[in-house]
Amino acid sequence: MGEWFHQRIIETGRLPLFCFFVALIVAFVFTRVNVRLIRARVGWFRNVSVGEMHIHHVVFGVVLTLLSGVAGLLVSGVSDTWYAVTAALFGVGAALILDEFALILHLHDVYWEEEGRTSVDAVFVAVAVTGLLLLGLRPLGWEDSGETPQGPWTAVGLIVANLLLAVVTLLKGKIWTGLVGLFVPVLLIFGALRLARPGSPWAHWFYAPAARRPRPGLMARAVRREKRWRRPVIQAKIAFQEFVSGRHDLPSTRLRPRR
Repeated sequence: MGEWFHQRIIETGRLPLFCFFVALIVAFVFTRVNVRLIRARVGWFRNVSVGEMHIHHVVFGVVLTLLSGVAGLLVSGVSDTWYAVTAALFGVGAALILDEFALILHLHDVYWEEEGRTSVDAVFVAVAVTGLLLLGLRPLGWEDSGETPQGPWTAVGLIVANLLLAVVTLLKGKIWTGLVGLFVPVLLIFGALRLARPGSPWAHWFYAPAARRPRPGLMARAVRREKRWRRPVIQAKIAFQEFVSGRHDLPSTRLRPRR
């Protein structure tokens, strides 16, 4: 295990990325455990407040990412060890920010409401993308060397083609296929060619009754496929999210305490 870690992580220069990856996961889990204990009013776990003002942990995340980011720029060419330390601190700050991503998106506190699941989705996306980078995959077919046997223009063409396929896939509502497809381009071909999800922008533009040329048959197929295949996957994802981060089932129209 030690030899594998040295060859795959240290010798390839991925130690800072690995430290960021581990710190992101650990800090997110620790934060969620902490806020769930606060929500349950267990022991001495309480919100951080100054007077009557509650200090959200996204504030600490912003400060930590700024400090660690600047420190990383200063030590990147001086010490690999300290560079890895700053990367880990950056991961902690990123976890604190992404854990309240929904607050930033909606500009009001939706932490334990349905909209709060967006924060967990953001963390999952960050973990997945970082993990793929850690495995050595590169987005859009880009490689470190920047050279291909076919020449630079062929490489540029492939990158542009992959990017267009990724945009189409994302517009069809297939978020995970689009994101993973950035690293495994063959997935983008299937994502771009297959039917769009019924609530996606693509379906709204080309399938819905309000479209210039509505296609009710395709919309009906998309709805049936959503109910048969997509809904069980979403339910499984929500169950896993709630296992990790707690339930997000408070209606957004009701005013409740922060945690």
